[in-house]
Amino acid sequence: MNFPNGFYWGAASASYQIEGAPYDDGKGPSVWDTFTHTEGKIKNGDTGDIACDHYHRFREDVALMKELGLKAYRFSISWPRILPDGTGKINEAGIRFYSDLVDELLKAGIEPFVTLFHWDLPKALHDRGGWRNREIADWFAEYTRVVVEALSDRVRYWMTLNEPLCHILLGHYLGVHAPGEKVPAREAFRLLHHMNLAHGKAVQVIRSHAKTPSIIGFASNPIAGVPLTDSPEDIEAAKKYILNGTGDIFSNCWWLNPILLGEYPKDGIEAMAKDFPYDMIKEGDMEIIGQKLDFLGVNMYYGSFVSHDESGNFTILPKKAGYPITALKWLVTPKVMYYMPKFLYEKYRLPIIVTENGISLPDWVSLDGKVHDPNRIDFMHRYIKEMMKACEEGVDIRGYFVWSILDNFEWAEGYDERFGLIYVDFDTQQRIPKDSYYWYRDVIASNGKNL
Repeated sequence: MNFPNGFYWGAASASYQIEGAPYDDGKGPSVWDTFTHTEGKIKNGDTGDIACDHYHRFREDVALMKELGLKAYRFSISWPRILPDGTGKINEAGIRFYSDLVDELLKAGIEPFVTLFHWDLPKALHDRGGWRNREIADWFAEYTRVVVEALSDRVRYWMTLNEPLCHILLGHYLGVHAPGEKVPAREAFRLLHHMNLAHGKAVQVIRSHAKTPSIIGFASNPIAGVPLTDSPEDIEAAKKYILNGTGDIFSNCWWLNPILLGEYPKDGIEAMAKDFPYDMIKEGDMEIIGQKLDFLGVNMYYGSFVSHDESGNFTILPKKAGYPITALKWLVTPKVMYYMPKFLYEKYRLPIIVTENGISLPDWVSLDGKVHDPNRIDFMHRYIKEMMKACEEGVDIRGYFVWSILDNFEWAEGYDERFGLIYVDFDTQQRIPKDSYYWYRDVIASNGKNL
């Protein structure tokens, strides 16, 4: 087994989940700062106030990344750390933090991959309507310009948004993530459209203001499926499920077609006609949204099993009793790393970067002072082998990012879930590389030849 030369072996994180320092050095509040301090929203009353204290310990963390041999590190920038009010006055201390982080990464030989929005919207902008307000596309463009002007002399890889589907579904439709709204489907369509506009305008800003040639994409999390069997009928059923546009607003084509094809799915609009706000699309919107991208980031953890039915359509199957699951009760389905890139590449013809993949396990420090996580090693081994199979069959996959580099604040789950290659004692902030850290180090060093 071997991967292409220049393959990006990486790990990922997100600003609110690791940085802490919520009000240090002029940072403004985000919706997550306020949401986590609302009683009953987060398990155990946890907050990201300290998290991994990465804001103060980033040099220590980059040193661990260097020892790991990472080729790339994906991190997000906190919008309110750069613009405390979302627009207007720039917080130079926030710029300096990320500039220093980029310098430290480059000194360690690690390529920075910047995500501009990973859910921590400035509270000041939420109070002005947030994603409900069409003006947010221009606010996001302004923020993007500030970041690009500060970092693009050293940063080449950019992602505009992380998991817009998940952000709208959990934060605005179900209300279990910040900002905790529960909007109807018709309103959710407007939020989707405004996020798409923000993405398109950000791409335009990066293209026009970057000081070095830029490689641009976004990190999607398409609803995933794997065929129950390798029969042609089940494979076709899984493909229909993944590329479906006729279901509700959270079907994949609603979230991929506008950005990658410049149009909302016509069959989906017909199916959702009573909830689709036709007036939200203004002249020129789709041209802005459909900016040319260089890659599609895909976050993949698990998929539902899909079978064909007698009519040639797809059927989603319930979990079998005793089937392997993670600590978060997610299915363990390695073949998602073969079928999802394959189906998405065949349709959209963009290079794929696996921007997140990992597993939460109930890790602890053993009596020998180490953290043994054999199931994480087995999980990664199985998933990476399936990704390699897709590569061997011609799917253009450029990189793989483990979620995550550190145990961190896992959104509504607080600190109960541990995804990291590095164990974090949240009382002392001690870092302990897990067995999977050393296993992954060997994979990187061999470019996958040892698998």
